[in-house]
Amino acid sequence: MKGILGRKLGMTQVFTEDGALIPVTVIECEPNVVLQKKSVETDGYEALQVGIEDVKENRANKPETGHAKKAGTSPKKFVKEIKADELMATEVGAEIKVDIFSAGDIVDVTGVSKGKGYTGVVKRYNHHLINETHGAGPVHRSVGSLATTGRNNGRIEKNTPMPGHDGSLTVTNQNLEIIKVDADKNYILVKGNVPGPKRGLVVVKTTVKKNKHVNPKVLLNENKEA
Repeated sequence: MKGILGRKLGMTQVFTEDGALIPVTVIECEPNVVLQKKSVETDGYEALQVGIEDVKENRANKPETGHAKKAGTSPKKFVKEIKADELMATEVGAEIKVDIFSAGDIVDVTGVSKGKGYTGVVKRYNHHLINETHGAGPVHRSVGSLATTGRNNGRIEKNTPMPGHDGSLTVTNQNLEIIKVDADKNYILVKGNVPGPKRGLVVVKTTVKKNKHVNPKVLLNENKEA
């Protein structure tokens, strides 16, 4: 397994040589600096701690600054641990670049979904509307009856769908195909959508599913660009 941190830039579309349209998400992956290596002997598991985007030292506390200096770099804005057994040979202070992936790789992308604020049950849980007939009153989008569960009549059960804060959850989209990798410009094109808003932080990792790679798509004008 391998992975890298990046930012979701937005969506666009590309075409294959046979004219098929593929909707893709553009993910910018600047070189990730390895800040620490976790090992079974000292931590009980194997993982790489990586970071991206430099932070001014006056905006970082002393532990963050000292931790980064051990890796010979400056404090980072985003730091994550990635279980990357294929990258454990990478030394502290080295960079992980987007070319660890190639077109045709199948990945899982994790990000924080868009926050939608306080919403009702219709938007939050796809609740049915109350009948819009005469006498129903102005409550067509309300939650409706709550304590009507047979023997427990009069008691609201746990996990009952109710209005509340929607979004801002950690979400993983699985089985996404990498359409293109550009190591010079530090971006990858992933088929389909990924969680989060534009400029949102995402983690791209090898999928946990069985199929890790498929035949890469041949894009229109790809040979001319090369």
